[in-house]
Amino acid sequence: MGTVTLGVSIAVPEPYGSLLQRQRASFGDPAAQGIPTHVTLLPPTVVEAGALPVVEAHLAAVAAAGRPFPMRLSGTGTFRPLSPVVFVQVVEGGSACTWLQKRVRGASGPLVRELQFPYHPHVTVAHGIAEEAMDRAYEELSEFEAAWACTSFALYEQGEDEIWRKLREYAFGGTETHGVPPQSAPHRRAPVRR
Repeated sequence: MGTVTLGVSIAVPEPYGSLLQRQRASFGDPAAQGIPTHVTLLPPTVVEAGALPVVEAHLAAVAAAGRPFPMRLSGTGTFRPLSPVVFVQVVEGGSACTWLQKRVRGASGPLVRELQFPYHPHVTVAHGIAEEAMDRAYEELSEFEAAWACTSFALYEQGEDEIWRKLREYAFGGTETHGVPPQSAPHRRAPVRR
């Protein structure tokens, strides 16, 4: 059946999500248009396409055990020189994100994986671009602020065109939610090439 590349994240809601996506593009980051603005819970992970129903059931169980929490972003940070990333800081909600990502990658689930770096919740606004552009991102967003009630997370799939598309949203407590407007329409999976 082939494989798919999945990610799990918390969407940054409008108007903040599109604003940060436009800013990221303005810094010259070519990935900006293909990545909705988010806080990662599971980085890009390759799984068998046939495992998708098990993954979805696992994420539904994680969401059912979760509860809404306040999220607040403020100012910028960087992982340089260790990693060429500038980000907007998560200053409230970080411990809830850490709790969620541990359960998403839990040893009893289908998304077990090691991380390249210790988990640090953040919103990437520049990655792997010229140092001058990274510096500009760090400065121009240094006073950025956003806050919202986080009520869900979502499963995304990366297409062959490198664009990430939302497959399904998972509301905390196991109820349906429409609280975070998508930055792109939900994606219907295309058939997997054999």
